[in-house]
Amino acid sequence: MKIGDWEFRTFHDGRFKLDGGAMFGVVPKVMWEKHHPADEMNRIDLDLRCLLVDHGDRRIMVDVGMGDRWDPRKVGIFALDRRPNHLVAELAEAGIVRESITDVILTHLHFDHAGGVFREGADGLEPVFPSATHWVQKKHWDWAHNPSQRDRASFRIDDFDSLLERGKLEFIDGRQEIFPGVVTMPVNGHTPGQQMVEFHTGEKVVVFCADLIPFRSQIHVPWIMGFDLNPMLTVSEKEQFLTRAVEDDYILIFEHDIKHEASTVEFHQGKFRASSTFTLDNPGS
Repeated sequence: MKIGDWEFRTFHDGRFKLDGGAMFGVVPKVMWEKHHPADEMNRIDLDLRCLLVDHGDRRIMVDVGMGDRWDPRKVGIFALDRRPNHLVAELAEAGIVRESITDVILTHLHFDHAGGVFREGADGLEPVFPSATHWVQKKHWDWAHNPSQRDRASFRIDDFDSLLERGKLEFIDGRQEIFPGVVTMPVNGHTPGQQMVEFHTGEKVVVFCADLIPFRSQIHVPWIMGFDLNPMLTVSEKEQFLTRAVEDDYILIFEHDIKHEASTVEFHQGKFRASSTFTLDNPGS
């Protein structure tokens, strides 16, 4: 999708499964399963969608999926479905070499968003995107280094310490325009210091929603994840964000929805809902 001199393309690092009840919290299964059919273990499919944005001399990747470094037990638990170097392979098939990525914006450091930062190289671990500066909220960095018992297993902290040691990590403090038109917006209900990424093109605002709204179905404000550490804050953040999205006709990109890549939003009969739903017409979509 091209908007002015901005180009937006989505790529994938495969798919995986998580428990449907965990993904929808107190929402009854009879309601969410209409949108997300569960397997015999009550797991639903999640995409590992990543966003590539070309603008000027920057080539920005938002999130990098789960990566390769998973043992057979975890592959089975998550029903991880991906080929080796999946994201890099999709990029290569579109004629994009990994060395051309200038920046990686990590919405947060949970393994399904940032597990693909490193891969096994000839001399040990190496950054998947060796030329890129990686951007993360300082608040989230601090949380990831001292998480709660509830979310400790979501982080691979050694990876990110290695990025810092290599001089490949930059911290963001709150809402910030890190490049012209590229704004990071912290939301804290899911995990402290998660950030959505807004692209202000001058014509439209395109937003990578991360885990504030991972599925199109979760535009419905009360439908939130059981994983959220502060669920009432998530509800408030969603309502505030979606109000802006309606008023300014934002395009929302959903990171985990296997069927619905992007949509605009409308307010109808007292509820937010998707209006126009579409894909960005890119390889792998």
